[in-house]
Amino acid sequence: MTTAYKFLEPYTFKNGMTVKNRVVIPPMTEASSFEEGSITTDELRYFRIHSGGVGMFISPVANVSESGKGFEGQLSITDDRFLPGLTKMASAMKQGGAKAILQIFHAGRMSNSKVLRGTQAVSASAVAAERPNAETPRELTNPEIEQIIDDFGEATRRAIQAGFDGIELHGANTYLLQQFFSPHSNRRTDKWGGNVQKRMTFALEVIKRVHSVVTQYAKEPFIVGYRISPEEIETPGIRLADTMQFIDVLADQPIDYLHISMGYVWRTSLNDETDTEPIILKIKRQIHNRLPLISVGSVEQPADAEKVLDAGIDFVAIGRELLREPNWIQKVESNDEESIRYTISIQDLDELGITPAMWNFLTVRLKSAMHISNQPDYDKGQFDHRLAPHEGA
Repeated sequence: MTTAYKFLEPYTFKNGMTVKNRVVIPPMTEASSFEEGSITTDELRYFRIHSGGVGMFISPVANVSESGKGFEGQLSITDDRFLPGLTKMASAMKQGGAKAILQIFHAGRMSNSKVLRGTQAVSASAVAAERPNAETPRELTNPEIEQIIDDFGEATRRAIQAGFDGIELHGANTYLLQQFFSPHSNRRTDKWGGNVQKRMTFALEVIKRVHSVVTQYAKEPFIVGYRISPEEIETPGIRLADTMQFIDVLADQPIDYLHISMGYVWRTSLNDETDTEPIILKIKRQIHNRLPLISVGSVEQPADAEKVLDAGIDFVAIGRELLREPNWIQKVESNDEESIRYTISIQDLDELGITPAMWNFLTVRLKSAMHISNQPDYDKGQFDHRLAPHEGA
C-alpha cells in the first residue's frame, strides 16, 4: 500500500488552478537549443521523458530580450517566430498531467560579449560580477529599462499563446532582476536604485507588466511565480535583512508563488555563522501564509521531500534527482521506492534524454554533485552554510 505522503496531495492556487501533487521539477539548464534560440527535437524528447509524474514542471530559462541571452544553447522567447516550437514544448511538458511553467529572464551582466556576438552585456550599473573573467557591463538607460519591462510582458503573452500554464520570473542566481535588487550590481541614484525600497522597483514594475498581460490575454487560470536567491556573499551584497523586506513586499504582489533558490533546502545564513535557523523557515514566517512557497536544494529521497512538507512548505522541488530518475513519483505511488535510482551512469544518458551538451554542462558545473555512478561522490552537508555548485536544484 502506498505511503500517505503529503507531497502526493493536490494543491489548488488562489486563482483556481489545481496541480496534482506538491512535487516540482525546478528550472535546470540543458543548453540544448539551437544557436539562435529555437527549441530542438532533442529538447522535446527530454521534456516528454521527464514530464509524467510531477505536479509542476518549470522549464529551463528563456531569455526575453536579445541583450538578455546568458549562455550558448539557451531557449529564446524574444519573437513570435518562436511560437510554433514553444507550443510543442508546452505540450511535451504537460504530458502526464504536469502543469508547464516557462521560466523567463534577462541575464544582465552574467552574459558576455562572446555570447552576445560582440555586443557588451548590460546591467543596472557598470560593475563587473565577482567571478573569473567577468566583463564590465554597460549601465542601462531609462528607455532601455522600460523596453526590457515590455519584453517581459511580451514574453508572457507568448507563453500564454503557446499553451503554458504559467511563467516564472527568474529573480535569482545573480541575473538581471536580482542585479537591480543587489547593492553590489546596482549603484544607481535614480528611481531604479538607492535604498532597499528603490532597488525593488525594477522587479515590481516587471511583475506589474506581467500581471496586466495575464489579465488581458489569459482565458483561464495562469500562474505567475517569482524565484529569488536569499543572499549574496559579495560586499556590498544582498543580506537576509534586505531579502525579508523584499519578500514582505512580494507577498502582496499579484504573483501565485515564491520559489526560493538554494543548493541545500535547510541552508542557514551564508554571512552570519551564529544564525542557525534555516533560511526557508525565516521566509515562511515572513510570508505568513500570503503566498505558497517552493523550496529546493539537494532533495533526493521521499523522506527528504516529506520533511519539507512537514515543515509547512507548500511545494518541494527536486532537480538533479529527477534527472537521474524521471519515474520517481510513479515509483513512490506504486510502492516501489526500492527501485528508485540515486546515481547516474553515462550509459543511461540516451534513455534519460540528456544530450551531450547538457551532460557537458552538468559535469563541468556540478561535477560530483550529480552522483555519477563510477566517480567519487560529494558530501551535500558541506553546503549547509555556503553556496553550492547546484544552486536551485
